[in-house]
Amino acid sequence: MSLQVDIMTAMKAAMKGKDQTALAALRAVKSEILLAQTATGSKEEISAEEEIKILSKMVKQRKDSAAIFLEQDRNDLAEPELAQAEIISKFLPAQLSEEEITVVVIKTIATTGAEGMKDMGKVMGMVSKELAGKADGKTISNIVKAKLS
Repeated sequence: MSLQVDIMTAMKAAMKGKDQTALAALRAVKSEILLAQTATGSKEEISAEEEIKILSKMVKQRKDSAAIFLEQDRNDLAEPELAQAEIISKFLPAQLSEEEITVVVIKTIATTGAEGMKDMGKVMGMVSKELAGKADGKTISNIVKAKLS
């Protein structure tokens, strides 16, 4: 519930500051959280892990959209997407560095006894679960591939 309170506080600040980009991003976050709460038919609280998943997904969507816009040389459309991604990511836990992710990957490979690319799915599943919201899936995948090959 504290995330929703933080979002509402940030929305009020964005309204007072007339920051339309932040306001749009925060309204989208609020909407996604409400949709997740009411998905089962009754309004119930969602866990902090689910909130982090929602925020991570929203940041990834905006970054992917911005990348497509940049490929098409549409900076006017990419900039708001990147700005919204930055605003939403402020509510996520601090992201781990590649070195910290590598340590977790090496530890997971050692505990699972993974040998080669055939075990990538097993390693990815465990690392992704452990680092949920703290690291990008693409970064994790690249590090796991490098360590298993």
